[in-house]
Amino acid sequence: MGKGIISTIMKFAGNCKGKMFLSVIFSLLSVAAGFVPYVAIYRLMVDFIGEQVDLERIIIWSLLCLTGYLLKQIFFEISTTLSHMSAYTILETIRLQLTDKLLKLPLGYVINKPIGNLKSVIIDRVETIELPLAHLIPEGAGYIVAPIGVFIYMLSIHWGMALASLITIPIVLLTAGPAMSGVNAKYDEYMKTNNHMNSVIIEYIEGIEVIKIFNQSEKSYEKYRRVIRKFCDLTVAWYKKLWVSGNLLSSVMPSTLLGVMPIGMYLYMKGTLSPAELVLCIVLSMGLIAPMMGFSTYINALKIIQYAVTETDEILQLEELSDAESNVKLNGYSIKFDKVSFHYLEDDDENDMALKNVDLFVKEGDFTALIGPSGGGKSTAARLIARFWDTSVGKITIGGVDIKKIPLSQLSHIISYVSQDNYLFNCSLLENIRLGRPDASDEEVYEAARKAMCHEFIIKLEQGYETMAGEAGDKLSGGEKQRISIARMILRDAPIVILDEATAFTDPENEDKIQQAIKELTAGKTLLVIAHRLSTIKDADQIVILKNGKVLQRGTHQGLLEGSDLYKNMWNAHIGVKKWGISQ
Repeated sequence: MGKGIISTIMKFAGNCKGKMFLSVIFSLLSVAAGFVPYVAIYRLMVDFIGEQVDLERIIIWSLLCLTGYLLKQIFFEISTTLSHMSAYTILETIRLQLTDKLLKLPLGYVINKPIGNLKSVIIDRVETIELPLAHLIPEGAGYIVAPIGVFIYMLSIHWGMALASLITIPIVLLTAGPAMSGVNAKYDEYMKTNNHMNSVIIEYIEGIEVIKIFNQSEKSYEKYRRVIRKFCDLTVAWYKKLWVSGNLLSSVMPSTLLGVMPIGMYLYMKGTLSPAELVLCIVLSMGLIAPMMGFSTYINALKIIQYAVTETDEILQLEELSDAESNVKLNGYSIKFDKVSFHYLEDDDENDMALKNVDLFVKEGDFTALIGPSGGGKSTAARLIARFWDTSVGKITIGGVDIKKIPLSQLSHIISYVSQDNYLFNCSLLENIRLGRPDASDEEVYEAARKAMCHEFIIKLEQGYETMAGEAGDKLSGGEKQRISIARMILRDAPIVILDEATAFTDPENEDKIQQAIKELTAGKTLLVIAHRLSTIKDADQIVILKNGKVLQRGTHQGLLEGSDLYKNMWNAHIGVKKWGISQ
């Protein structure tokens, strides 16, 4: 597992591989310099025991000892500096790659993915990769080489002392090993429960307004509390299981003197080991396990890192929408569906298809409406035109050209897509509108705002067009955000306009102004409207009824009233609701 993770991480390293390599080299130099004080102390002990010590030799070996220690610290600082510089450069690269990838993926994937999940991957999961980049790779090299070096050095003194220094390892494996079994399965359960808890927390926070309005605080909080408690119980139970083995590991493993002292004294008594060699082996054995314990902390973190790397790599490996390299010439802006079928999941069968063998033609400059029961495929059809996804079967053409052959940048400039969900960035209203055409002048922005019926309310604000929209536009009402979004589209002046239930939740106070704004937006355009309010589309050149993903009927308002029982019933129900609303 570890090797696969490190190799995947190194794929992200790119131009930083040189720094990472130097970081490892300096880490190894730090380990090598760390042996110098041991050698110096050993030589001093030999001199003292042999009564050959003098002030000059003490100074020389002491300075050598100090030099080794200083070089160890200097090399280690250089190593960690290089690794941290590389780590945060790589984290930046990964996050930029992820956000760039999201721009190239089908927009439907981004819309359908929970925001909390994407935030968790881009911010939290990527951050955990900092551990192996900044520490595990450079420091881990030292943690591996140091014990090997110490063991080899002790072998050169006496093989018995080298083996004695490792006596605690089999003791721990025999006693604590069984308790560590099943760790992978337990950790998978831990991460699954943790992810579910995070989802419930985000759901609870995002829905707290609805919870309060409908007085569901107790019920919703109980679900929230139950999930938190489950995660807590799982974590505590797991830790309790590992407490004994963990404490045994941390207390017994470093106790190398259990083997070194008796065996060392026995070899000394036999004359096989000198006093200086005995003391040196004791000192070396005490420093043998510490690096191994340090490396074990990174081993424990590998599972967390595995989830981070896997989730990050999964997004980066997703198939992107194909994109043409250069703009194409279109023969007008008519839209045609040619035997289009679409399913959201690859393993969906024919009955689960959102669209089934749809043929549809929207004439340039005409007003076409899509209506029908919920789940009939209306929004899916509209989003396929904008390439939120690609068709599963068949093709969609604009101006006679397959939209898959139209560059995404060109497609986005010829289509204005307006939905009931309108997102504003936390910047000025002027810049929010200017997103429609970044090179537009201030006067052009003002004119678009006038046409969208939002100029009046903007100039009444204290800072006018320089007013900040707030987080996701939360400083504005729903109707105001809708008009700002329409102003953005008017500024873009795209020849094709798609209105996906754009006025579904409009309040009566704003409806008239939004309808006027939409009239300005759609003048002279190829217009496709998805609507539940049939009165808003009765003047359409073509009304298409979609049901269960199929085109059921099509025609004008009058023609469908006379020839379609479904449309007639829908119309009568709509008129009845309007009369009820007026009478009330």
